[in-house]
Amino acid sequence: MLKALAIPAVALASALALGSTASAFAATAPTAPAPSATATTPAAVVGMDLPSAVKPGDAIAFSVLAPAGSRFAISSAALDDVRVTEGKSGWTASATVARVKDGSYGVSLTGTGPDGANIRATAQLKVGAATPKPTPAPSTVRLSKDFGRPGDKVVVTVRTSAKDAYVSSRAFAGGHVGLKGDGKGAFTGTATVANDVTTGYYGVDAFAGGTKFDTVKFSTEAATTPVKPHVDPNLKPLRPAEHQKPKGSVNTGQAPATAATPAATAGTKTGRG
Repeated sequence: MLKALAIPAVALASALALGSTASAFAATAPTAPAPSATATTPAAVVGMDLPSAVKPGDAIAFSVLAPAGSRFAISSAALDDVRVTEGKSGWTASATVARVKDGSYGVSLTGTGPDGANIRATAQLKVGAATPKPTPAPSTVRLSKDFGRPGDKVVVTVRTSAKDAYVSSRAFAGGHVGLKGDGKGAFTGTATVANDVTTGYYGVDAFAGGTKFDTVKFSTEAATTPVKPHVDPNLKPLRPAEHQKPKGSVNTGQAPATAATPAATAGTKTGRG
């Protein structure tokens, strides 16, 4: 009886031991994940390098960043006839800018990667039909004359695209000469040559929009005080009737050729001695 009971006990213990081991293996065995159709490729590997600014009708080309073997499309309201090509160095795209109004338009890339995961990227394309603003002409200054004496008037003309203009010079009364604009880029004013200028050259600095753009040369001649002749109040001018002509001839220092001086006559002997 004891022997008969021992066999089943051993068998039972062996069975229990095997059962516990099987349960442990079953608890630690890895489980394969179910495939997911919504997985998305990281944005770091998908993108578009669009031009900074384009005009309607432009033919453009740009590079695309996406995993090799991907399948995707690029679309935008600002692009027509978009074509994507995969080459050895990566993806490139070409398109024609649509006839749209100026503005910023979204460009989207959607598709799947080589592993079946979704790929997506967006970018902005700036469309502007306006031409660049022309460079404004340089400012100029002109004086009606380049020479003046104290009190003289000088007309100053400045042409500029700035909103204000003036000139400054020590040659002009007050130094600062404000100019009035005509609304078409011309500023005019009248300067007066200062009374205390000295004879010489002065610079006339021209300003437009608060910035000096030129200096022109202006010459001056100082005022002179007229010299009055000194008149003795005790002297009175002669009347015409009192004018007298000098008597005799003017002594030139030589005697007339036909005249003989007494000394010459006394020293001359005549007749036979």
